[in-house]
Amino acid sequence: MKDISDLEKRLGVSFKDKDLLTTALVHRSYLNEHPDFRLPQNERLEFLGDAVLELVVTEYLYEHYPNPEGELTNWRAALVNAIMLSQVAKELEIEDYLYLSRGEAKDAGTKARQYILANAFEAVIGSMYLDGGYEVCKGFIGDKLLTRLPYILEHQLYLDPKSRFQEAAQEKTGITPTYRVISESGPDHAKDFVVGVFLGGDQVATGEGTSKQEAQVDAAQRALKVKGW
Repeated sequence: MKDISDLEKRLGVSFKDKDLLTTALVHRSYLNEHPDFRLPQNERLEFLGDAVLELVVTEYLYEHYPNPEGELTNWRAALVNAIMLSQVAKELEIEDYLYLSRGEAKDAGTKARQYILANAFEAVIGSMYLDGGYEVCKGFIGDKLLTRLPYILEHQLYLDPKSRFQEAAQEKTGITPTYRVISESGPDHAKDFVVGVFLGGDQVATGEGTSKQEAQVDAAQRALKVKGW
């Protein structure tokens, strides 16, 4: 485990109570293996940080954009979803400081790790709020997250991948994408689906998920990359 002062430098925030920041990095799986660990897991801080994050982003959008509520809601969702938050957490190298069970530590790169990272990012904001207050959080979120909004707007990342792929496909080829289940496996309570996305008779990409909808979204996301759209 690295020195937490190095993480403070990456965050650009100095903590009076270092234990608050450390707690934000403790996944519940770690405590299953280390029940005598002196700090609790991070889910309460995540709960708090989620609310602070949403308020800071909402306030910023309200103050800087006169757009209608529906658009602002979509933009906010693009900023605070698990994909975006886990990406920012990775760039800040938060992953290197997480307290994880041996099993979880091996699962780098999985969707489960993405959610752990996103949740840890929110927990860090929660710890920041308790340690330094709202203005500290506002500065951090403004610097690390809100700076990504122009890119999101320029590339219409606030639209879900299926909508983006459909719009691009219709504009560039005149064809509306279709989706077809390629395979499904697993018991009824834990199915895994593989779905193909097609333009006419051509399969552009496949996606995986625990529901048909999730697999379609994954396929659309991959198709956007395949086509360079």
